[in-house]
Amino acid sequence: MNTPGTALITGGTANLGLAIAQRLAADGWSLILNYAHDAARAARAKQQLEGANATVRIARADVTDAGEVARLFREAAGAAPIDLLISNVGGFLAKPFLETSPKDWDGLLAVNLLSAVYCCREALPGMRARGTGSIIFVASMHADRFRATPNTLPYSVAKSGLVAMTKTLAKTEGPYGIRVNAICPGFIDTEGGQNPSGVEERIPLRRLGRPSEVAAVVGFLASNEAAYVTGEVINTHGGALL
Repeated sequence: MNTPGTALITGGTANLGLAIAQRLAADGWSLILNYAHDAARAARAKQQLEGANATVRIARADVTDAGEVARLFREAAGAAPIDLLISNVGGFLAKPFLETSPKDWDGLLAVNLLSAVYCCREALPGMRARGTGSIIFVASMHADRFRATPNTLPYSVAKSGLVAMTKTLAKTEGPYGIRVNAICPGFIDTEGGQNPSGVEERIPLRRLGRPSEVAAVVGFLASNEAAYVTGEVINTHGGALL
């Protein structure tokens, strides 16, 4: 890719997803912002980005549903090829293992892992055909070097699965000119965030991360400056796990 093309961001209309959209727009990408439920919020995000002269479309789809993902990509590809996929959508659950239900497991795995699987299955054929493309997964700081964290097992398993996908797809898709990387954010200051009280004292930089700081890493991985970077998992946690 010599110039930015079209990027699809799942969960792209709020918090970290919106920050990533803002960064990519500033870098010249055209955007497709996926959302599942809140049409009003999606419309506000679109308006905000268009106010900064970005080219933006919003696309409603439940990316935990394979059929919905197929429809999303059919409609998206009808307008422009997807050059960059940001798999950002996710969810969190804190619950002791013996209290987690099959429904809990299904929900956490679907939103955090299977959504990425479904999106990659749709994005990769077009990228292969064009001989170029980039995929970036948003995992978490516990994903690349697993540390046991009580009461978060379904979430941890799902995010660790994204790391396995990153490395496996980087190896299988590299010959087609496709790069696959992941970022692992730590405690980020987002609206409605669930950061523990006093967590700043556990972070060497003594503060929460900013969404724009995570988005900057995504911007680098999506750029030509990272043209020889694939299969990498980059932590953005302020040293929280050192």
